Amino acid sequence: MIAAILLVILVGLIVVRVPVSFAIMASGLIGLLLLIGVRPTEGVLEVIPVTSVQSLSLSAIPLFILMAHFMLLSGMVDSLFDAGRTIFGRTPGGTGIASTMAGVGFSAVSGSSTAAAATLAKTTSGRMIDEGYRPTTATGIVASVGTLAGMIPPSIILVFYAVTAEASVGDLIIAGLVPGVIIAFALLLTMFIPILRDRSSVPRGVRSTWPAKLRASVQALPVLVIFGAVVGAIYFGLATPTESAAIGCLAALLLVVARRRFSWAGVVEAIVETVKSSAMIFAIVIAAHVFGYAFTETKAAQSLVSWVSGLAVPALVIMALITILYLFLGFVMDQVAIIALTVPIVLPLVETLGYDAVWFGVFVVLMGEIGLISPPLGLNVFVVARSAGRDTVEVFRGAAPYAAAMLAVAVLFVLWPEIVLWLPNSM
Repeated sequence: MIAAILLVILVGLIVVRVPVSFAIMASGLIGLLLLIGVRPTEGVLEVIPVTSVQSLSLSAIPLFILMAHFMLLSGMVDSLFDAGRTIFGRTPGGTGIASTMAGVGFSAVSGSSTAAAATLAKTTSGRMIDEGYRPTTATGIVASVGTLAGMIPPSIILVFYAVTAEASVGDLIIAGLVPGVIIAFALLLTMFIPILRDRSSVPRGVRSTWPAKLRASVQALPVLVIFGAVVGAIYFGLATPTESAAIGCLAALLLVVARRRFSWAGVVEAIVETVKSSAMIFAIVIAAHVFGYAFTETKAAQSLVSWVSGLAVPALVIMALITILYLFLGFVMDQVAIIALTVPIVLPLVETLGYDAVWFGVFVVLMGEIGLISPPLGLNVFVVARSAGRDTVEVFRGAAPYAAAMLAVAVLFVLWPEIVLWLPNSM
């Protein structure tokens, strides 16, 4: 009964737009006061806020965020987009391919879906529209490709999941690589379906010589080098995720200097934005631990696991229900909040069904990414609409086919979990 009251309070606070961390903390405090009283609650508040953020793995999050801001400062996204346009030249939909390539490249060194979507919207969607692409196509692909930053290493949200689920941060970072590539191909395939029906629906690009394509490829090399240094160090066990994040920060800063983009004002802005984002995430971590302690006291999670374990239905049926739950949550809540609130409750249930914690992390993040381009919240859609100066409904309409493609990939991962797990298992 108390568990239901806590969830109702939490949802109500979020609906009236109370900041997520405050909503979670308030619900947790009310639960603790009802369950254990004032004095024990004071003891919990003396311990949990400190211990919940003492995990060394959490230190990778601000470093990855800072690396992303340094990459933005370097202007590499423009270079990636220009390189893609040059390489694919006269290919039908070549500029769309270039936008996808730029999104994948930026995702590989940013880790933030929203930042990727905003940056790509400013640099690519307007140029696609100017070339003759339909606005729904241009903005829809950009909003969708931006979500890849949550999956392709190094992913901030996967690190956050690893800390929440007490799973290996290195395994989670590596596990996102293959699914990220598969999703990128699914998005490209979705874009090409209408092109195959009508080639005149998209303009052709400009033909480029092979020397020009070679020069464009060289321009994209710094991103590949930084990505290889960060992910390769983790995969081969040469560095921890935190150490790899530090390497990435240094490499990104050197790239800023090499491209003559360095300025103290830019560095200060990058640090300030990193502190803001990190503070938000850490606040949710603290609040989620308080809420989790209260929810554990209700014994609701244990009862749920016992009840589901006793159901005489196939595991796929239960996973289908869990998929629907996360799809709905993705429509109305932020990814960090979804993970903080649901993983401690749902993960034990998923493990009883025979699924792995690393696989579940990729699955949860993918479902959250679908929510980023789906109404009514659709944060990436609002970011792209604002950055590109387009109507929000137009962007939602353009992103709908890509959201469906991502959902199909999620179903694929449920049916064949080894697609996600084979690379981390080979570490």
